[in-house]
Amino acid sequence: MIWFYMVTLLLCPLVMVGFGALFYKKPPKTINSLYGYRTSRSMKNEQTWAFAHRYIGKLWLWLGAVLGLCTLALFFVFPTEEQAAGIFLLCWLGVELIVLIAPIFPTERALKRHFDKDGNPLESPPHA
Repeated sequence: MIWFYMVTLLLCPLVMVGFGALFYKKPPKTINSLYGYRTSRSMKNEQTWAFAHRYIGKLWLWLGAVLGLCTLALFFVFPTEEQAAGIFLLCWLGVELIVLIAPIFPTERALKRHFDKDGNPLESPPHA
């Protein structure tokens, strides 16, 4: 049963690393409504589209790698009792989902710093 838990818990970090690398190295070429980082700000034009994918791709790549290492480390303290293991699994899946979704906020902030509301590049992005 521990192998099932391990595979289940490693799915999110592996997906983050995979899509992170893909988006960072080769963002989707055209804006579409099916695949990619799709927000109203990222879909303004090709520049915002590419910028958003490279930005979130880099975040997902690093966060996914760290999350994967943390997940592997957790198996040294994984509970053996079935009910405790189930609760542990659900709690850690919640952490993984937060780590998956959280990069949306800095990505949107970066888009706002580098592009105006119409998607035109700003002359010099403000320093935070």
